[in-house]
Amino acid sequence: MATDQNNADPKLPLVDNGTPAPTQQPHKSPSRLRLIPLVIASLFTGAVIGMYFQPPALKAFFGVTGLQPGGGTSTPIAIAIQRVQTQQEVAVVSEGDIVALGRIMPLGDVISIAPPFGAGDARIARLDVAVGDIVRKGDTLAVLDNRAQLQSAVDAARATVAIREANLLQTRQSISASLAEAQAALERSQATATEARSDLARITSLLERGVTTRAVFDQTLARATEAERDVTRNLATLSRYDPTSGAVQADIAVAQANLDAARVEVTRNMRNLSQATVVAPSDGTILKINSRVGERPAASGILDLGNTSQMVVEAEVYQTLIGRVSIGDPVLVSADALAGPLSGTVHAIGLEIGRQSITSDDPAANTDARVVDVIIWLDAASTAQAASFTNLETLVRIDAGKTP
Repeated sequence: MATDQNNADPKLPLVDNGTPAPTQQPHKSPSRLRLIPLVIASLFTGAVIGMYFQPPALKAFFGVTGLQPGGGTSTPIAIAIQRVQTQQEVAVVSEGDIVALGRIMPLGDVISIAPPFGAGDARIARLDVAVGDIVRKGDTLAVLDNRAQLQSAVDAARATVAIREANLLQTRQSISASLAEAQAALERSQATATEARSDLARITSLLERGVTTRAVFDQTLARATEAERDVTRNLATLSRYDPTSGAVQADIAVAQANLDAARVEVTRNMRNLSQATVVAPSDGTILKINSRVGERPAASGILDLGNTSQMVVEAEVYQTLIGRVSIGDPVLVSADALAGPLSGTVHAIGLEIGRQSITSDDPAANTDARVVDVIIWLDAASTAQAASFTNLETLVRIDAGKTP
C-alpha cells in the first residue's frame, strides 16, 4: 500500500490522508484600477491645455504639417486667443484707409412725432398715414379724440366775441344817439332862453312905464331864469356825451376791453384745437407707426418720420485718426443686409469728441473708445438702396487723403 502511494503519479491529485491541509492566504497586490481614470483625466486635461495655449513646439508642428486644430469640423477649436488690438490698429486697414462703424439714417436723423404739448390723456381717433407714405410739411398725420370738445370751446368763444362786438357797437350808437339828443335839447333850451330874455326885457319896459303889474314882471323873470338853467343843464349833458370826454371814453374802453378779452379766448381755444391735430413738421417718409387708433400715444411717439430722399451714414472715427479725414473723401459702406456696397463722400466732421455709441458684437471690443462723428452723404443710387435700411449698422471705409 505504501509502495502504491510512493509510486503515485505526482501530477495526480494528492490523496486525502485525513490530515487537513494548511490554508493559504491569497496574495494582496496593490490595485491599479483606481489609477486608470486619473491617468485618463490627466492626459485629456493636458491635451486640452496644450491645444488651447499652443506652446511653441505645437505651433511649430502645426506650421510644418499645415494642420489646424479641429480641421475636420465646420468650426475649428482650440484656436489661440489673439491679443486684442487697439482701436488704432483695427481702424487702419491699409495705407490711407480708415475703417469705422456707422449707421444708416435719413438726412436730419429720424424724427419722433409726439402729440402736441397739452394733449393730456387724449387718445388717437384717426390715423391718416401708413408706413412708407410720403408726406409734406403741414400734412395731417393723426387726429386726437378731444378735437370735438376743443371745437366746442372755440365755437363758444367765437359766440362770446360776437356778443362783445355787439355790445361795443351798441355802446357807440347809444353815445351817438344821446349826443344828438343832448344837442337838440340844448338848442331848444337856448331858443326858449332867448325868447324868455326878450319877454323879460319887454315886461321890464312896461313895468317902468307903469303899464303892467309887478306880478307879471315876476312871472316873466322866473321863466327867463328857468330857461337859462335849462341851457346850463343841457350844456352839461352835451359835454358828457362829447366823444372827447372821459365818461364816453370810459364806456367805450370797457366795451372794447371786453371784446379784446373775448378775442384772446378765441385765440387760446384755437391753439388748443390745433393740439388735437398732429401735422408733419417737415417733408419726409413715414418709417414706423408706434401707436394705433384708440390708444394713448406711446412714450416713443405716435410715429417716426425721416427724409429718405437723402440718406446719410453717421460714422464714428477714432479720435487719433480724425485728423486724416477730410471733407469730400470718398467712402464705401458695406453691411450683410445690403445687396452691394454703398458709395458716398464725407460731408461733415464733428467738432466734439464723445464716447462710442455704435459697437460691434465682439465682447473684447473697446466700448469706451473716444470718437468723432463723421457724416457721409450717399449718392443718388446708394440713397435709393439704403432708403429702407434706417439704423442699419454698417462698416465704413474712408479712403482718407483722396479727396476728388
